[in-house]
Amino acid sequence: MPTAASLVLLTALLPSLALTGQQESGIVNGREAKPHSRPYMVSVQEENQHICGGFLVSKSFVMTAAHCLTWVEVKLYHIHPGFNADTLDDDIMLLQLKNAVKESKKVKLIDLPKRDKDEKPKTVCSVAGWGANKTNGIASRRLMEANVTVVDRKVCRKIWGKKPITPRMMCAGGSADNRGFCRGDSGGPLVCKGTAVGVVSFNARNCDAPKKPNVYTQISKYLSWIKCIIGSTN
Repeated sequence: MPTAASLVLLTALLPSLALTGQQESGIVNGREAKPHSRPYMVSVQEENQHICGGFLVSKSFVMTAAHCLTWVEVKLYHIHPGFNADTLDDDIMLLQLKNAVKESKKVKLIDLPKRDKDEKPKTVCSVAGWGANKTNGIASRRLMEANVTVVDRKVCRKIWGKKPITPRMMCAGGSADNRGFCRGDSGGPLVCKGTAVGVVSFNARNCDAPKKPNVYTQISKYLSWIKCIIGSTN
């Protein structure tokens, strides 16, 4: 979990943090995202260094993982009250911006699920971020993406063993595809058919050769809470 030290810069960015210097890739076995193809993506930064991902779900709110909590320069933090830092259950947070963003071709919101439902196993979705592309690697300067397939929750539970995979979590990628997220991708969205269905939460910490599926917070389980928070500001 990032430590709360200095202020953290939160910005809705173009698909790259910088186009000069290092050209290392992020996301495991991924590809570089096309310019402006993911205009909802957000980078949470500390002293101009990327820490976590996030995504615009309204003009005034960014969704990210609760374990990404640190001192961000925003109006309000809305951490899910059930968040458990040990188990990473209810690993979801809304950051209320000081000023509403203006939508454009380069800055757009992403849709959330309309109702609570599980994605079917083997559904092909995608994940993106500025995280490392290998274990103990460094953050990427370019936004990377990868296709991942949804893993049945029962199968995921069996593979993870003692680690609790709750009904509020979903699994995709990792050992299922040898593709997925790594350090620095936390808080980013799992996108299925243009809808953000999951928030990057945790993996087996071995990004190069994952032996377990990647785990996400399932957004559809929190629709009432999300509507309550966002609706209270309208």
